[in-house]
Amino acid sequence: MKNIDLERINQLEKNIGYVFRDKNKAFQAITHSSYAYEHRSEGLSSNERLEFLGDSVLNFLITNKLFKEVSDMPEGEMSKLRASVVSEASLSKCAKELNIGEVLLLGKGEEIMGGRKRPSILADAMEAVIGSIYLDGGMNAADDFVSRILRENYEKAIQGTLFSDYKTKLQEEVQKGSNCTIKYTVIDESGPDHDKVFTVAVFVNGEQMGRGTGKTKKEAEQKAAGDALNRLRKEAMEL
Repeated sequence: MKNIDLERINQLEKNIGYVFRDKNKAFQAITHSSYAYEHRSEGLSSNERLEFLGDSVLNFLITNKLFKEVSDMPEGEMSKLRASVVSEASLSKCAKELNIGEVLLLGKGEEIMGGRKRPSILADAMEAVIGSIYLDGGMNAADDFVSRILRENYEKAIQGTLFSDYKTKLQEEVQKGSNCTIKYTVIDESGPDHDKVFTVAVFVNGEQMGRGTGKTKKEAEQKAAGDALNRLRKEAMEL
């Protein structure tokens, strides 16, 4: 591995307070798909697989923590709390606090477009880092890291003072009066694989209520939910 890469990894380790035994796992965790695509001749792997793994590890750890610490809470409430703790808004906030953006390897296009500050990229990188720590040090290491970086958000969620993401807010809003079904559907994809743009529509009981566009499906879904919330609030004001 090149010296400049090792310097970047050393900075990552300082930022997150964890030293990797396998530096390659750290390197993959900070390699965005746009960078991997631009350097495909080098055979680099992006952090997408680690992101997928980290998402599952994070959900398990938060679920386990909630199950043990709030024994009187029903399943539905635990699901809402977990959703807020592991949301894009929560993870991107932690990533900003840990300066994850400054060590990411981004393609030229993402760099120009401000990818180091993009919430979806930061949240995904946070999940990738969690996945890499799990592979490098095991579940205990991942648990220690998650407990440390998400402690404040977790406690605020328990107290009911943590922000809710748009998807959670939409779910709560439409279920006030009756049981409604919410479905998110990708209605368009454009651009090359390393720089795709997704357009997602959100349907409430089969009726399209909002639409959003983003670099990831998660980002597009959040924007679609936000669009739906704005429509619902406007309709409520007109009544």
